[in-house]
Amino acid sequence: MAAEPYDRVVRAERAVVGEQERPVTLGILHGRIATLDAVLPPGQEPDVVLADDEVLLPGLVDTHVHVNDPGRSDWEGFDSATRAAAAGGVTTIVDMPLNSVPPTTTLAGLRAKQQAARGRVHVDVGFWGGAVPGNLADLEPLHDAGVLGFKCFLLPSGVEEFGHLDDAGLREALTELARLDALLLVHAEDEGEIDARPLQSRAYADFVATRPPRAEQVAIERLVAAAEQTGARVHVVHLSAADALPTLRTARDRGTRLSVETCPHYLTLADEDVADGHTEFKCCPPIRGAANRDLLWSGLADGSIDAVVSDHSPCTSALKCLDTGDFGQAWGGIASVQLGLPAVWTHARRRGHTLVDVARWMCQGPADLVGLRRKGRLAVGHDADLCVLAPDEEFTVDPALLHHRNPDTPYAGHTLTGVVRATWLHGILVDPADAGAVPRGRLLRRGEA
Repeated sequence: MAAEPYDRVVRAERAVVGEQERPVTLGILHGRIATLDAVLPPGQEPDVVLADDEVLLPGLVDTHVHVNDPGRSDWEGFDSATRAAAAGGVTTIVDMPLNSVPPTTTLAGLRAKQQAARGRVHVDVGFWGGAVPGNLADLEPLHDAGVLGFKCFLLPSGVEEFGHLDDAGLREALTELARLDALLLVHAEDEGEIDARPLQSRAYADFVATRPPRAEQVAIERLVAAAEQTGARVHVVHLSAADALPTLRTARDRGTRLSVETCPHYLTLADEDVADGHTEFKCCPPIRGAANRDLLWSGLADGSIDAVVSDHSPCTSALKCLDTGDFGQAWGGIASVQLGLPAVWTHARRRGHTLVDVARWMCQGPADLVGLRRKGRLAVGHDADLCVLAPDEEFTVDPALLHHRNPDTPYAGHTLTGVVRATWLHGILVDPADAGAVPRGRLLRRGEA
Protein backbone atom coordinates (compact mmCIF):
# COMPACT_ATOMS: atom_id res chain seq x y z
CA MET A 1 0.00 0.00 0.00
CA ALA A 2 1.34 3.43 -0.92
CA ALA A 3 2.19 5.75 1.95
CA GLU A 4 -0.15 8.70 2.42
CA PRO A 5 1.26 12.22 1.92
CA TYR A 6 1.23 14.30 5.11
CA ASP A 7 2.18 17.87 5.86
CA ARG A 8 4.01 16.69 8.96
CA VAL A 9 4.63 13.46 10.84
CA VAL A 10 5.24 13.30 14.59
CA ARG A 11 6.39 10.12 16.31
CA ALA A 12 6.08 9.53 20.04
CA GLU A 13 6.74 6.33 21.95
CA ARG A 14 4.38 7.58 24.65
CA ALA A 15 1.16 9.39 23.77
CA VAL A 16 -2.14 9.74 25.61
CA VAL A 17 -4.81 8.36 23.28
CA GLY A 18 -8.21 8.15 24.94
CA GLU A 19 -7.91 6.03 28.07
CA GLN A 20 -4.46 4.64 27.33
CA GLU A 21 -0.86 5.50 26.63
CA ARG A 22 0.56 4.04 23.44
CA PRO A 23 3.07 4.79 20.67
CA VAL A 24 1.83 6.93 17.76
CA THR A 25 3.12 8.08 14.42
CA LEU A 26 0.88 11.05 13.93
CA GLY A 27 0.18 12.08 10.35
CA ILE A 28 -0.98 15.70 10.11
CA LEU A 29 -2.76 17.03 7.05
CA HIS A 30 -4.30 20.50 6.67
CA GLY A 31 -3.97 21.16 10.39
CA ARG A 32 -5.78 18.03 11.52
CA ILE A 33 -4.81 14.54 12.62
CA ALA A 34 -5.15 12.30 9.58
CA THR A 35 -3.86 9.13 11.24
CA LEU A 36 -2.32 7.90 14.47
CA ASP A 37 -0.31 5.25 12.63
CA ALA A 38 1.29 6.87 9.61
CA VAL A 39 3.16 4.67 7.13
CA LEU A 40 6.21 6.41 5.69
CA PRO A 41 8.03 5.57 2.45
CA PRO A 42 11.22 3.52 2.89
CA GLY A 43 14.07 5.67 4.14
CA GLN A 44 11.83 8.60 5.16
CA GLU A 45 11.90 9.63 8.80
CA PRO A 46 9.22 11.53 10.75
CA ASP A 47 9.57 15.30 10.81
CA VAL A 48 9.53 15.29 14.61
CA VAL A 49 10.53 12.50 16.99
CA LEU A 50 9.86 13.04 20.67
CA ALA A 51 12.67 12.38 23.10
CA ASP A 52 12.59 9.31 25.31
CA ASP A 53 11.58 11.39 28.34
CA GLU A 54 8.68 13.15 26.57
CA VAL A 55 4.98 12.32 26.32
CA LEU A 56 2.59 13.60 23.67
CA LEU A 57 -0.67 14.98 25.05
CA PRO A 58 -3.61 16.65 23.34
CA GLY A 59 -3.41 20.40 23.61
CA LEU A 60 -5.13 21.51 26.80
CA VAL A 61 -8.52 23.21 26.68
CA ASP A 62 -8.98 25.94 29.30
CA THR A 63 -12.59 27.09 29.38
CA HIS A 64 -12.17 29.64 32.19
CA VAL A 65 -9.85 32.51 31.30
CA HIS A 66 -10.33 36.22 32.05
CA VAL A 67 -8.49 38.08 29.29
CA ASN A 68 -9.93 41.48 30.37
CA ASP A 69 -9.52 42.93 26.89
CA PRO A 70 -10.74 45.48 25.81
CA GLY A 71 -11.09 47.95 28.63
CA ARG A 72 -8.76 46.49 31.25
CA SER A 73 -5.87 45.45 29.05
CA ASP A 74 -3.41 46.65 31.72
CA TRP A 75 -4.64 43.60 33.67
CA GLU A 76 -4.12 41.20 30.75
CA GLY A 77 -4.66 41.11 26.97
CA PHE A 78 -5.14 38.67 24.14
CA ASP A 79 -1.50 38.61 23.08
CA SER A 80 -0.08 38.02 26.56
CA ALA A 81 -2.82 35.65 27.72
CA THR A 82 -2.51 33.39 24.69
CA ARG A 83 1.30 33.38 24.82
CA ALA A 84 1.04 32.25 28.45
CA ALA A 85 -1.51 29.63 27.46
CA ALA A 86 0.75 28.24 24.75
CA ALA A 87 3.70 28.15 27.14
CA GLY A 88 1.57 25.96 29.41
CA GLY A 89 0.49 23.52 26.70
CA VAL A 90 -2.95 25.11 26.36
CA THR A 91 -4.12 25.36 22.74
CA THR A 92 -7.71 26.54 23.28
CA ILE A 93 -9.08 29.05 25.76
CA VAL A 94 -12.59 30.37 26.30
CA ASP A 95 -12.71 33.98 27.43
CA MET A 96 -14.97 35.05 30.29
CA PRO A 97 -17.47 37.85 29.61
CA LEU A 98 -16.57 40.11 32.52
CA ASN A 99 -13.69 42.35 33.56
CA SER A 100 -13.57 43.64 29.99
CA VAL A 101 -15.26 46.94 29.13
CA PRO A 102 -17.73 46.50 27.59
CA PRO A 103 -18.60 43.07 29.00
CA THR A 104 -19.87 40.40 26.62
CA THR A 105 -23.51 40.88 27.59
CA THR A 106 -24.68 42.31 24.25
CA LEU A 107 -23.94 41.65 20.61
CA ALA A 108 -22.01 44.93 20.50
CA GLY A 109 -19.92 43.77 23.45
CA LEU A 110 -19.11 40.51 21.67
CA ARG A 111 -18.11 42.38 18.53
CA ALA A 112 -15.80 44.63 20.55
CA LYS A 113 -14.22 41.57 22.14
CA GLN A 114 -13.71 39.85 18.78
CA GLN A 115 -12.21 43.00 17.32
CA ALA A 116 -9.75 43.23 20.22
CA ALA A 117 -8.76 39.59 19.72
CA ARG A 118 -8.57 39.39 15.95
CA GLY A 119 -5.02 38.88 14.69
CA ARG A 120 -3.58 38.83 18.24
CA VAL A 121 -4.19 35.30 19.50
CA HIS A 122 -1.55 32.57 19.58
CA VAL A 123 -4.04 29.80 20.45
CA ASP A 124 -7.68 29.27 19.49
CA VAL A 125 -10.15 31.41 21.43
CA GLY A 126 -13.86 31.04 22.06
CA PHE A 127 -16.12 33.38 24.01
CA TRP A 128 -18.69 33.12 26.77
CA GLY A 129 -21.61 35.50 26.87
CA GLY A 130 -22.93 37.00 30.08
CA ALA A 131 -26.35 36.73 31.74
CA VAL A 132 -27.01 39.83 33.83
CA PRO A 133 -30.07 41.78 34.99
CA GLY A 134 -31.79 43.40 32.02
CA ASN A 135 -30.19 41.48 29.15
CA LEU A 136 -32.69 38.67 28.68
CA ALA A 137 -33.41 39.85 25.14
CA ASP A 138 -29.68 39.76 24.34
CA LEU A 139 -29.20 36.07 25.08
CA GLU A 140 -30.58 34.69 21.82
CA PRO A 141 -28.64 37.12 19.58
CA LEU A 142 -25.43 36.26 21.45
CA HIS A 143 -26.23 32.55 21.14
CA ASP A 144 -26.86 32.93 17.41
CA ALA A 145 -23.58 34.86 17.06
CA GLY A 146 -21.65 31.86 18.34
CA VAL A 147 -20.90 32.29 22.06
CA LEU A 148 -20.31 28.91 23.66
CA GLY A 149 -22.67 29.57 26.56
CA PHE A 150 -23.33 32.13 29.28
CA LYS A 151 -21.89 33.09 32.66
CA CYS A 152 -23.72 34.58 35.63
CA PHE A 153 -23.07 35.44 39.26
CA LEU A 154 -25.36 34.79 42.21
CA LEU A 155 -23.68 37.58 44.22
CA PRO A 156 -21.87 40.81 43.26
CA SER A 157 -19.16 40.07 40.71
CA GLY A 158 -16.69 42.70 41.85
CA VAL A 159 -17.17 44.90 38.77
CA GLU A 160 -20.21 47.13 38.56
CA GLU A 161 -20.78 46.66 34.82
CA PHE A 162 -21.55 42.95 35.34
CA GLY A 163 -24.51 42.65 37.71
CA HIS A 164 -25.65 39.48 39.47
CA LEU A 165 -28.90 37.53 39.21
CA ASP A 166 -31.36 37.05 42.04
CA ASP A 167 -33.52 33.90 42.12
CA ALA A 168 -36.16 35.41 39.84
CA GLY A 169 -33.55 36.59 37.35
CA LEU A 170 -31.83 33.21 37.45
CA ARG A 171 -35.05 31.40 36.61
CA GLU A 172 -35.84 33.84 33.79
CA ALA A 173 -32.39 33.35 32.29
CA LEU A 174 -32.56 29.56 32.66
CA THR A 175 -35.98 29.43 31.05
CA GLU A 176 -34.64 31.27 28.02
CA LEU A 177 -31.44 29.22 27.88
CA ALA A 178 -33.39 25.98 28.17
CA ARG A 179 -35.33 27.07 25.08
CA LEU A 180 -32.02 27.66 23.27
CA ASP A 181 -30.40 24.55 24.82
CA ALA A 182 -27.55 26.81 25.90
CA LEU A 183 -25.28 26.23 28.87
CA LEU A 184 -25.25 28.54 31.92
CA LEU A 185 -22.05 28.80 33.95
CA VAL A 186 -22.66 29.93 37.51
CA HIS A 187 -20.43 31.55 40.12
CA ALA A 188 -22.17 29.85 43.02
CA GLU A 189 -21.71 31.75 46.26
CA ASP A 190 -24.68 33.04 48.26
CA GLU A 191 -24.56 36.71 49.21
CA GLY A 192 -26.52 36.08 52.40
CA GLU A 193 -23.81 33.73 53.68
CA ILE A 194 -20.96 36.16 52.96
CA ASP A 195 -19.65 38.50 55.65
CA ALA A 196 -19.69 41.74 53.69
CA ARG A 197 -18.41 43.96 56.48
CA PRO A 198 -15.29 45.93 55.47
CA LEU A 199 -12.19 43.87 56.16
CA GLN A 200 -8.74 45.29 56.78
CA SER A 201 -6.35 42.49 57.60
CA ARG A 202 -3.11 40.87 56.54
CA ALA A 203 -4.28 37.53 57.94
CA TYR A 204 -5.49 35.05 55.34
CA ALA A 205 -7.62 33.31 57.97
CA ASP A 206 -9.63 36.51 58.43
CA PHE A 207 -10.42 36.62 54.72
CA VAL A 208 -11.35 32.93 54.46
CA ALA A 209 -13.75 33.33 57.39
CA THR A 210 -15.76 35.87 55.37
CA ARG A 211 -16.53 33.31 52.63
CA PRO A 212 -17.41 30.04 54.38
CA PRO A 213 -18.13 26.76 52.57
CA ARG A 214 -21.80 27.23 53.36
CA ALA A 215 -21.90 30.16 50.90
CA GLU A 216 -21.17 27.72 48.09
CA GLN A 217 -23.50 25.05 49.45
CA VAL A 218 -26.51 27.38 49.70
CA ALA A 219 -25.91 28.87 46.26
CA ILE A 220 -25.62 25.42 44.69
CA GLU A 221 -28.87 24.36 46.33
CA ARG A 222 -30.54 27.43 44.80
CA LEU A 223 -29.03 26.64 41.41
CA VAL A 224 -30.09 22.99 41.49
CA ALA A 225 -33.68 23.96 42.33
CA ALA A 226 -33.79 26.44 39.42
CA ALA A 227 -32.20 23.98 37.00
CA GLU A 228 -34.68 21.26 37.90
CA GLN A 229 -37.59 23.66 37.56
CA THR A 230 -36.53 24.86 34.09
CA GLY A 231 -34.75 21.82 32.66
CA ALA A 232 -31.76 23.96 31.68
CA ARG A 233 -28.12 22.88 31.49
CA VAL A 234 -25.99 24.40 34.25
CA HIS A 235 -22.31 24.29 35.17
CA VAL A 236 -20.77 25.19 38.52
CA VAL A 237 -17.51 27.07 38.01
CA HIS A 238 -14.46 26.94 40.29
CA LEU A 239 -15.84 24.66 42.99
CA SER A 240 -13.84 25.23 46.15
CA ALA A 241 -16.00 23.79 48.94
CA ALA A 242 -15.97 19.99 48.88
CA ASP A 243 -18.93 20.09 51.28
CA ALA A 244 -21.13 20.70 48.24
CA LEU A 245 -20.13 17.49 46.44
CA PRO A 246 -22.90 15.31 47.95
CA THR A 247 -25.54 17.83 46.84
CA LEU A 248 -24.10 17.84 43.33
CA ARG A 249 -23.95 14.03 43.16
CA THR A 250 -27.55 13.68 44.38
CA ALA A 251 -28.79 16.22 41.85
CA ARG A 252 -27.07 14.43 38.98
CA ASP A 253 -28.46 11.11 40.17
CA ARG A 254 -31.93 12.68 39.85
CA GLY A 255 -31.16 13.63 36.25
CA THR A 256 -30.32 17.31 36.72
CA ARG A 257 -28.31 18.56 33.75
CA LEU A 258 -25.35 19.63 35.82
CA SER A 259 -21.57 19.69 35.44
CA VAL A 260 -18.79 20.90 37.73
CA GLU A 261 -15.25 22.22 37.44
CA THR A 262 -12.51 22.98 39.92
CA CYS A 263 -9.16 24.72 39.51
CA PRO A 264 -5.47 23.94 39.99
CA HIS A 265 -5.12 26.24 43.00
CA TYR A 266 -7.85 24.43 44.92
CA LEU A 267 -6.14 21.10 44.20
CA THR A 268 -2.57 22.13 44.95
CA LEU A 269 -2.61 24.89 47.59
CA ALA A 270 -3.99 24.97 51.14
CA ASP A 271 -4.92 27.77 53.52
CA GLU A 272 -2.54 26.40 56.16
CA ASP A 273 0.34 27.36 53.86
CA VAL A 274 -0.66 30.97 53.19
CA ALA A 275 1.50 33.42 55.14
CA ASP A 276 0.11 36.72 56.35
CA GLY A 277 0.19 39.47 53.74
CA HIS A 278 0.57 37.14 50.76
CA THR A 279 -2.37 38.47 48.78
CA GLU A 280 -1.28 36.63 45.64
CA PHE A 281 -3.24 33.71 47.16
CA LYS A 282 -6.55 35.61 47.33
CA CYS A 283 -9.35 34.37 45.12
CA CYS A 284 -13.12 33.92 45.39
CA PRO A 285 -14.22 31.41 46.48
CA PRO A 286 -11.10 31.03 48.61
CA ILE A 287 -8.45 28.35 48.82
CA ARG A 288 -9.48 26.18 51.76
CA GLY A 289 -7.78 23.64 53.99
CA ALA A 290 -5.81 20.50 53.18
CA ALA A 291 -8.64 18.18 54.25
CA ASN A 292 -11.00 19.98 51.86
CA ARG A 293 -8.37 19.65 49.13
CA ASP A 294 -8.24 15.89 49.67
CA LEU A 295 -12.00 15.66 49.19
CA LEU A 296 -11.80 17.61 45.92
CA TRP A 297 -9.27 15.07 44.65
CA SER A 298 -11.68 12.32 45.63
CA GLY A 299 -14.39 14.11 43.64
CA LEU A 300 -12.14 14.11 40.60
CA ALA A 301 -11.30 10.45 41.03
CA ASP A 302 -14.94 9.34 41.23
CA GLY A 303 -16.15 11.55 38.38
CA SER A 304 -18.13 14.01 40.51
CA ILE A 305 -15.97 16.82 39.10
CA ASP A 306 -15.84 16.95 35.30
CA ALA A 307 -12.97 19.29 34.50
CA VAL A 308 -9.99 21.22 35.82
CA VAL A 309 -9.55 24.71 34.36
CA SER A 310 -7.47 27.67 35.46
CA ASP A 311 -9.86 30.54 36.29
CA HIS A 312 -6.95 32.69 35.14
CA SER A 313 -7.94 36.03 36.68
CA PRO A 314 -5.07 38.50 36.71
CA CYS A 315 -4.89 42.15 37.68
CA THR A 316 -2.19 44.74 38.19
CA SER A 317 0.20 44.40 41.11
CA ALA A 318 -1.24 47.58 42.58
CA LEU A 319 -4.74 46.09 42.68
CA LYS A 320 -3.33 42.94 44.27
CA CYS A 321 -2.11 45.15 47.15
CA LEU A 322 1.19 43.30 47.31
CA ASP A 323 2.73 46.31 49.03
CA THR A 324 0.31 46.35 51.97
CA GLY A 325 -0.72 42.69 52.03
CA ASP A 326 -4.29 43.71 52.89
CA PHE A 327 -6.61 40.80 52.05
CA GLY A 328 -9.64 43.04 52.48
CA GLN A 329 -8.61 45.43 49.72
CA ALA A 330 -6.76 43.10 47.31
CA TRP A 331 -8.37 41.97 44.07
CA GLY A 332 -9.35 38.32 44.22
CA GLY A 333 -7.97 36.24 41.40
CA ILE A 334 -5.10 33.89 40.56
CA ALA A 335 -3.21 33.99 37.28
CA SER A 336 -2.19 30.45 36.40
CA VAL A 337 -2.98 29.63 32.78
CA GLN A 338 0.70 28.87 32.14
CA LEU A 339 1.17 26.72 35.24
CA GLY A 340 -2.01 24.66 35.45
CA LEU A 341 -0.65 21.49 33.84
CA PRO A 342 2.55 21.15 35.89
CA ALA A 343 0.77 22.18 39.09
CA VAL A 344 -1.94 19.55 38.67
CA TRP A 345 0.46 16.86 37.43
CA THR A 346 2.85 17.43 40.36
CA HIS A 347 0.09 16.62 42.84
CA ALA A 348 -1.78 14.08 40.71
CA ARG A 349 1.20 11.76 40.38
CA ARG A 350 1.76 11.86 44.14
CA ARG A 351 -1.79 10.60 44.56
CA GLY A 352 -1.38 7.74 42.10
CA HIS A 353 -3.05 9.36 39.10
CA THR A 354 -1.71 9.09 35.54
CA LEU A 355 -1.36 11.41 32.58
CA VAL A 356 -4.44 9.69 31.15
CA ASP A 357 -6.38 11.07 34.13
CA VAL A 358 -4.91 14.54 33.71
CA ALA A 359 -5.81 14.58 30.01
CA ARG A 360 -9.36 13.54 30.88
CA TRP A 361 -9.67 16.46 33.33
CA MET A 362 -7.80 19.17 31.40
CA CYS A 363 -8.25 18.24 27.72
CA GLN A 364 -11.26 16.01 27.10
CA GLY A 365 -13.50 17.21 29.93
CA PRO A 366 -13.39 20.93 29.11
CA ALA A 367 -13.73 20.26 25.37
CA ASP A 368 -16.79 18.09 25.91
CA LEU A 369 -18.29 20.64 28.28
CA VAL A 370 -18.54 23.28 25.56
CA GLY A 371 -19.02 21.04 22.53
CA LEU A 372 -15.59 21.62 20.97
CA ARG A 373 -15.80 18.43 18.97
CA ARG A 374 -12.34 18.62 17.35
CA LYS A 375 -10.46 19.51 20.53
CA GLY A 376 -9.12 17.71 23.57
CA ARG A 377 -8.12 14.35 22.07
CA LEU A 378 -5.48 12.74 19.91
CA ALA A 379 -7.94 11.30 17.42
CA VAL A 380 -8.38 11.14 13.66
CA GLY A 381 -10.22 14.21 12.41
CA HIS A 382 -9.34 16.30 15.44
CA ASP A 383 -7.27 19.47 15.24
CA ALA A 384 -3.55 18.76 15.45
CA ASP A 385 -3.23 20.65 18.73
CA LEU A 386 -0.41 19.00 20.67
CA CYS A 387 1.44 19.40 23.95
CA VAL A 388 4.89 17.85 24.44
CA LEU A 389 5.46 17.25 28.15
CA ALA A 390 8.55 16.06 29.98
CA PRO A 391 6.63 14.55 32.92
CA ASP A 392 9.63 13.79 35.15
CA GLU A 393 11.54 17.06 34.77
CA GLU A 394 11.33 19.51 37.66
CA PHE A 395 11.52 23.29 37.60
CA THR A 396 11.21 26.13 40.06
CA VAL A 397 8.59 28.74 39.22
CA ASP A 398 10.26 32.05 38.37
CA PRO A 399 7.69 34.83 37.82
CA ALA A 400 10.08 36.55 35.41
CA LEU A 401 9.61 33.62 33.01
CA LEU A 402 5.82 33.81 32.95
CA HIS A 403 4.19 35.30 29.88
CA HIS A 404 1.00 36.77 31.30
CA ARG A 405 1.10 40.53 31.67
CA ASN A 406 1.33 40.81 35.46
CA PRO A 407 3.42 37.86 36.61
CA ASP A 408 2.26 37.73 40.23
CA THR A 409 1.65 34.14 41.27
CA PRO A 410 1.23 32.11 44.47
CA TYR A 411 3.41 29.45 42.82
CA ALA A 412 6.54 31.64 42.88
CA GLY A 413 9.44 29.58 44.22
CA HIS A 414 7.47 26.32 44.13
CA THR A 415 9.17 23.29 42.60
CA LEU A 416 6.81 21.66 40.11
CA THR A 417 7.18 18.51 38.04
CA GLY A 418 6.35 18.46 34.34
CA VAL A 419 7.92 20.79 31.79
CA VAL A 420 6.04 21.77 28.64
CA ARG A 421 8.71 21.59 25.96
CA ALA A 422 6.59 22.32 22.89
CA THR A 423 3.07 23.31 21.89
CA TRP A 424 1.60 22.79 18.43
CA LEU A 425 -1.51 24.52 17.11
CA HIS A 426 -3.08 23.06 13.95
CA GLY A 427 0.16 21.16 13.37
CA ILE A 428 2.37 24.26 13.60
CA LEU A 429 4.84 24.91 16.43
CA VAL A 430 3.97 27.89 18.65
CA ASP A 431 6.88 29.75 20.27
CA PRO A 432 5.46 32.02 22.97
CA ALA A 433 8.87 33.58 23.61
CA ASP A 434 9.18 34.82 20.01
CA ALA A 435 8.17 38.48 20.08
CA GLY A 436 7.76 38.46 16.30
CA ALA A 437 5.70 35.28 16.12
CA VAL A 438 2.72 35.45 13.79
CA PRO A 439 -0.46 34.83 15.81
CA ARG A 440 -2.09 31.75 14.24
CA GLY A 441 -5.01 31.25 16.61
CA ARG A 442 -8.59 31.28 15.40
CA LEU A 443 -11.68 32.83 16.92
CA LEU A 444 -14.13 29.99 17.54
CA ARG A 445 -17.90 30.01 17.22
CA ARG A 446 -20.24 27.53 18.82
CA GLY A 447 -20.58 24.46 16.61
CA GLU A 448 -17.64 25.28 14.35
CA ALA A 449 -15.04 23.36 16.30
